[in-house]
Amino acid sequence: MFLRSIARSGNSGPKDSFPFNVPIIRTLEKIEFTAPVTFLVGENGSGKSTLLEAIACATQAVTVGAVSVTMDPTLGDVRRFSETLRLTWATRSHRGFFLRAEDFFGYAKQIAQIRADARASIEQVDREYEGRSALAKSLAKGPHMRTESELEASYGDGLDAQSHGESFLKLFQSRVAPNGVYLLDEPEAPLSPLRQLAFLSLLKTSVNERSQFIIATHSPIILAFPGAQILSCDHTPIETVAYEDLEHYTLTKAFLNNPEQYIARL
Repeated sequence: MFLRSIARSGNSGPKDSFPFNVPIIRTLEKIEFTAPVTFLVGENGSGKSTLLEAIACATQAVTVGAVSVTMDPTLGDVRRFSETLRLTWATRSHRGFFLRAEDFFGYAKQIAQIRADARASIEQVDREYEGRSALAKSLAKGPHMRTESELEASYGDGLDAQSHGESFLKLFQSRVAPNGVYLLDEPEAPLSPLRQLAFLSLLKTSVNERSQFIIATHSPIILAFPGAQILSCDHTPIETVAYEDLEHYTLTKAFLNNPEQYIARL
């Protein structure tokens, strides 16, 4: 593991304003990361995504498909909280990224636009350089062809040419490198149950390559990752819980065992 712990410094922040008024933020003293994969779980509004965003700001994580964490206007309040955090590293890793589910879809469109621009530029060179030497054409088209080739190598036909689940997994495969710290907010959003199992396989491979993950999720499938540390944001202060004690697990299991009983109560 690279990031070993986060702790509050002396500056506690205004208790009556967001995010300092969120219970898990207000009572946060220290979190020690004890496994290569840490899950943040909790009900909507519990503050798990806010905490993950604060860690991203504190580590100055690279973002995928969004404005930098240092510039994103939606993270202004969270950045103020992140300034009160003290990070302890075993070894500082500069690899990794921060990815929110909502940012992924914008990133897929961005990649498609870059590909389209490169193709349009190549066609423009063909028109403008008509009658000129093959060498002149090749030199003019070179940068655009390299862009197209690199996108092809990374994403194949393009993230926009696949289903959301397939393109998310393709992005994950192409961007995750060994020895990195990765912060993921609800990665299950575009993934079917089968694709979530595929994500677990990719996660296992990445952990074997010495990467660390901190993931906010609701998915009982993803939460089943072996040996993961699970931190419940439904408790104040945050505390470690066992997988079998999670409501995500117990409620899902009870529902699948007897869906008619639950539906009859609606």
